[in-house]
Amino acid sequence: MFLAGAFIAVGSLCAQSTTAEWQAGVAKLKETIQNNPAQAAEEASQLIKGKNKKNVDLLVAIGETYLKAGKLTEAEEYAALGKKANGKSALVSVLQGDIAVEQKNAGLASQKYEEAIYFDSRCTEAYLKYADIYKAANAGLAIEKLTQLKELEPDNKAVDKKLAEIYYSKNDFSKAAEYYSHVATDATATEGDLVKYSFALFLNHNFEKSLEVANLGLQKNPKHAAFNRLAMYNNTDLKRFDEAQKAANLFFNEADKADYSYLDYMYYGHLLDALKKYDEAVVQYEKAIELDSTKTDLYQNISTVYEQKNDYKKAIDAYKKYITSLDKEKQTVDLQYQLGRLYYGAGTHADSLSTTDAADRKHALVKADSVFAVVAEVNPDSYVGNFWRARSNSALDPETTDGLAKPFYEKVATLLEGKKDARYNSVLIECYSYLGYYYLVTDKLPESKEYWNKILAIDLLMLLLKKHWTVSNSE
Repeated sequence: MFLAGAFIAVGSLCAQSTTAEWQAGVAKLKETIQNNPAQAAEEASQLIKGKNKKNVDLLVAIGETYLKAGKLTEAEEYAALGKKANGKSALVSVLQGDIAVEQKNAGLASQKYEEAIYFDSRCTEAYLKYADIYKAANAGLAIEKLTQLKELEPDNKAVDKKLAEIYYSKNDFSKAAEYYSHVATDATATEGDLVKYSFALFLNHNFEKSLEVANLGLQKNPKHAAFNRLAMYNNTDLKRFDEAQKAANLFFNEADKADYSYLDYMYYGHLLDALKKYDEAVVQYEKAIELDSTKTDLYQNISTVYEQKNDYKKAIDAYKKYITSLDKEKQTVDLQYQLGRLYYGAGTHADSLSTTDAADRKHALVKADSVFAVVAEVNPDSYVGNFWRARSNSALDPETTDGLAKPFYEKVATLLEGKKDARYNSVLIECYSYLGYYYLVTDKLPESKEYWNKILAIDLLMLLLKKHWTVSNSE
């Protein structure tokens, strides 16, 4: 549940006195406990003789010294003496809680810290140490206790820092950023605090502020890996690609102790894609997948990169890898539609026409038609599947002599005419244009004229609507 010694470095913040006379003796005791335990025991017994026999501050200090040296038995003895001297001492309760921590007894430790708070409501370290025990096991209890202390000590940065750490650990990045903002400019703020603050802001999509904090860290340590990482991330999301490239170069080539994650390579891939460095982007996406094989969604990015290069064969291969990586229930018709679009692109794109032989283009269009047939079957109430079947078959029959696209354009037209929705006018015009031309080349002029008139009717309607809109706005 917790590790001994995991508490932040705070002095004994409960009520206590300071006596230089015995403090020097305790300091000396620290040096002899490990090397000469017998001498240390004698020195400790000498310290508590006479007037110091019931000096709780001294007894606790000796107990803490033994505890830090790993001598739990002796620490318990002095905690017991402290308890005997003052049964209501918050200092003693904190010491007993610390001993319980070393013994990995979380229940007893939390009980003792609560006891310390009962004896002294301003015993700061008891609140903080209680929170340390529960921050992983029960964050709500830890936050509750720290909130109580925050009300007593609103300017205590240690409380803000602890709250920030807990909210960060439970992925409440908005709250984490709020509390880190209180300590970011404090003298006690560490590089680790600034990194978490910047990352919390980044995960909360506050890219400008996250970059500001990262740059603050870079001013202190220009080769810090995490700050350069965050500079790359944020500049990429802010579309400041030149700055992102500079940060990436520092991160991957000059930063100290960089430990790369899939997210690093993914973001670098996004950056290189934006810079149109497509081949380099693919390399980074593939590295990301190598580091985390579950991130198969990156195959979509690889597919898009290849599509932008007009390399449809590799785009299709990557997209198929993405689809097959998913569970069957996630292999949706939308994914099939996108795959069909890629096959269609492979068969019709201008670059494909010049670099791919006719047989390959025909094969791609046949594959496109078969994929869109699945889309049409799964979603019979949607025009999309048949519309793209029509386009695919039209590309297979460029002279329109065989009318391969005719049945599909007819299905789309019938479906959309029934909807009577102007949003589909452009689709209907495409359907009517094909059908009008088909009947023209097959020498069926009355049927051809019928479809051209339908187009004129849509165009006339659009003209009237445009005129009405213009008049209405002028008035």
